Amino acid sequence: MRDELKFTLEIEQEEDGRWIGAIPEIPGALVYGRTQEEAIALVRTLALQVVGEADPDNQETSKGLNHEK
Repeated sequence: MRDELKFTLEIEQEEDGRWIGAIPEIPGALVYGRTQEEAIALVRTLALQVVGEADPDNQETSKGLNHEK
């Protein structure tokens, strides 16, 4: 089994109330959510898609992605 992938998850609330989720280690991994939880879920999904596209033969990718706040 592969080592777990760890990313830095940055969450911030905009003045208009929207939440921004970003992963600095993945250029362009930036999403908006209506709630903090939604932003976390969306940015995590985006990271899984990016990592999966980078390594399409890895069957363990979705099981091994964790985030650190």
